[in-house]
Amino acid sequence: MPETLLVTGATGYIASRLIPRLLTAGYRVRCLARRPERLMGRAWYAQVEVIAGDVTRPETLPQAMQGVSAAYYLIHSMSAGHGYDRVDLQSARNFAQAAREAHVGHIIYLGGLANPLDVRLALHLKSRLESGAALREAGVPVTEFRAGVIVGPGSVSFEMIRFMAEQFPLMVGPNWLRHHSQPVATSNVLDYLVAALHTPEARGRVVELGSTESFSYIEVMSRYARIRGLRRAPLLLPFVPVWFMAFFIDLLTPVEHSYAFPLVEGLQNDSLVQDRTPLSLFPEIKLLDYASAVERALAETHPAYIERIWLDAQDQDAIQFRHEGMFIDYRRVICAAAPGELLRGLQQRVSAKSLRLGALRDFSLDFQSEDTLRLRAGQIRSGVGWLEWRLTPRAEGSLLEQTAFFAPKGLPGFLRFYLLGGFYRRGLARLLKEICAGQP
Repeated sequence: MPETLLVTGATGYIASRLIPRLLTAGYRVRCLARRPERLMGRAWYAQVEVIAGDVTRPETLPQAMQGVSAAYYLIHSMSAGHGYDRVDLQSARNFAQAAREAHVGHIIYLGGLANPLDVRLALHLKSRLESGAALREAGVPVTEFRAGVIVGPGSVSFEMIRFMAEQFPLMVGPNWLRHHSQPVATSNVLDYLVAALHTPEARGRVVELGSTESFSYIEVMSRYARIRGLRRAPLLLPFVPVWFMAFFIDLLTPVEHSYAFPLVEGLQNDSLVQDRTPLSLFPEIKLLDYASAVERALAETHPAYIERIWLDAQDQDAIQFRHEGMFIDYRRVICAAAPGELLRGLQQRVSAKSLRLGALRDFSLDFQSEDTLRLRAGQIRSGVGWLEWRLTPRAEGSLLEQTAFFAPKGLPGFLRFYLLGGFYRRGLARLLKEICAGQP
């Protein structure tokens, strides 16, 4: 019988990408979630066991730990706001104690990359290091990975870099953006998390993850811009307060203020690998350089790869937000017509080339299956867009789900949606009604 692995933080960025890898490798996966219903929209939901639980409530953990050979601890509490470091510390202790009592053989933890000897260490980095130490207190062997900037679509650090570099020809920031980091690709982080399962020498070790290249944070943004073909100039100023940076990140990126403030505070520290020796335990893993990691992330900025977190919101029939480098508009409605009839109507619209949404026009087929049709808009200089429909049979007809994706390029692409967003939303609402009503 395959080993059972426990994955915490299943709705989070790393865990939601780790789970498919574990399933492909043949493991049984059990997910611990405070709100299991938030996982129902994930493509892998039917393949995992989901248990309701909360690391802040130790009484909910024993059931999740039963029969588990290894447990992934991929949790942080920054969204809790003030006092999150105390919550993190107690949560890690609760988890480690429950793992010990259930005879779990191995805990695998992903924390933050920082120098523990830095006396001015930002709170969120200090908290990540303290959580690793707390996990070790109960005596269960722990493999602790530490990473700084993780480069991949959906990573909080990468989305901050992407959205800021895309929108600002003059990248204004504080002097402490001169601190250095060694970015690591999401794919490499996942490689190590999986490899730890069959690398017993890594148990009880701290493994720092980072490419061999070291860049200042402002260079990380500048190099991203160059890869995108964008001209950007940095302007670093003294005395720019953390709250000011966090406010604009919350306003102009997908990163909420509760995350932005501690992350911006952390940019005042170097995030560098101090000891590369433990990486030799994983000779089969080849670290990507920063440019290759960015290029892979850009290639995966596509509806086929995006994590569809909007499906977590089971009670919302329309939602608009920014995610993985895109503006997304999702709507759904129950239609009286059967799925096949609606699909034929959509195909007729495509054949007649009657689909148009502002600058998004000249749509061509991007993907089609029995229940899904996705079109790509003709290339425009300010970005690329897609329209997608999914059809699900219902007793009263069909559930029609419509999702519009727009990946802007540079300031012109963002201005298009900031200025014309209302126009696009009205057009998308009208289009959904016309399709449902069978109008040409």
